[in-house]
Order: sequence, then C-alpha cells, then structure tokens
Amino acid sequence: MCGRYAASRRPEDLAGLFGVEKWEPEETLAPDWNVAPTKSVHAVLERPLKDAADRRPVRQLRVLRWGLVPSWAKSPEGAAKMINARSETVHEKPSFRRAFEARRCLLPADGYYEWVTGAQERELEEKGRRKRTRKQPYFVTPADGSVMALAGVYEFWRDPVLPPDHPLAWWATCSVLTTEADPGPFAGAERADGDDGPRSLAEIHPRMPLILPPEKWAAWLDPARTDPVELRELLAPPPSGLVRAYPVATAVSDVRNNGPELLTELAAPEEATLF
Repeated sequence: MCGRYAASRRPEDLAGLFGVEKWEPEETLAPDWNVAPTKSVHAVLERPLKDAADRRPVRQLRVLRWGLVPSWAKSPEGAAKMINARSETVHEKPSFRRAFEARRCLLPADGYYEWVTGAQERELEEKGRRKRTRKQPYFVTPADGSVMALAGVYEFWRDPVLPPDHPLAWWATCSVLTTEADPGPFAGAERADGDDGPRSLAEIHPRMPLILPPEKWAAWLDPARTDPVELRELLAPPPSGLVRAYPVATAVSDVRNNGPELLTELAAPEEATLF
C-alpha cells in the first residue's frame, strides 16, 4: 500500500521535470516530508483549462486532496479510506472506474514510507486480518535520486451543502494506485554479515505504490485514452533494482513530525525487525 510519502520538490522544478504548461503560484505547497491521507498534494494531470476557448488538454500542476471522493458520494466521510486503488481491479471498482478511464494523474514524490512487520503479522495482513502495531519504518526512494512518479487517479465531488459559487463547493481528490510488491532485490540490498534487514520491497510489505517511468507518463496522462484494456497495459510494475530502501527514525510514525530529518538514513533500525 501507500499510506505515507515525502514530497519536497519545488513546484517550478516539478513543472520543468514533467513538462507542465500551467501551474498557479498561489497553489504552491510547502515541502512536506510526511504526507499523510487527507493532506493536499501536488499532482500532474492533463485537462482543458477552465473557461478557456481552446479545449485542448493542457498539462498542469494542480493541488488535490489525498483520499478520493467519488462524484456520486453523498458525503466525503470515507475519503481517508480511499487513498489507494489496486491496479489489478481499478478498472472495475465503482469508486475508481470512471476516474481510471478519464482522470489519471501522477503524484510526484521523493519516495514513500513503509513499516516492516514480522512474518506472522504479514500472514495475517495478507489474509485481510488486523495486524498489530507497526514496527520499523523504511524509506523507499529511487536509487538515482530522481523524482518518483506515483500513478494516480483523481475525481471531482460537489458539496451539496454549499452554494455553487462557494470556494469550497468543489473537492478535487485523488488515490494512489498500488501493485504487488517487487520480490527482486532492490538497489543496495547487499548488506554486511549479520544484518537481517529486508532485501526486497516484498519483504517490507506485500503491496507497493505503482511507480511509472518517464516513457509512460504521456500515455498515462492522455485523457483521450479511455480504453480500459489499453490503459491496463500501462500498469505493469517497474523493473527490479530501481529503488533502494533504508531505515529511518520512528518519528515519522507521528504525522505531526515533519522535516528533512525524517529522511535521514539510520545506521541500524531503531527497533528490531521480526524476520
């Protein structure tokens, strides 16, 4: 899954990296090293500009709220539970189907956090049963220092309680697509003797966010692509060995903590991993 990530790049840098044509300086978000569900996040998407005569799709950097609210929802109460969409079923789930076909985005990230659990806890989690308290957090990030582009879908929801001209009448929300965790060794998996830390993403968690390489960005963002069969071809997981993972301070487990120190690599886990 993806339940927390870091996003510290400046919007002007993201605009250059993703070929953004339009972004509003007043929508600039401060760097966030502990992005949690329901927070506002930067997203790259393509759609016509509002009130523009030219209706061609324009690549934009927009601010969305993390936790998708379907357009047909009666209230936004379930948004915190809609932060992820499984790539295997996103095309058929009522909450995500329309967004998958017409409203796809990329969520730029430095990387994401995941918490290592023991073997017995992992077995319970894979069966859908409640697990115990999370253990040692790890930060997963591109080995080459590049920006991680997470595949996402977004949706618009109209608050029926507010008048149409109210600035909060419309919600723009999103979800991160996930896939099965890569069982192959990640970059830097070779460790010293006696180090029993995880050697692959699958050893950290059974799921991972779907990371899209640059060669898939244009096709994924193109709103003219609506065929679910063709779109699902874009959902193949990236090759092994493109990311590294390292232990970070358990301070990241508290969403109130936020700062670049959360990304500091620890020489050893703070808490014993339970393999």
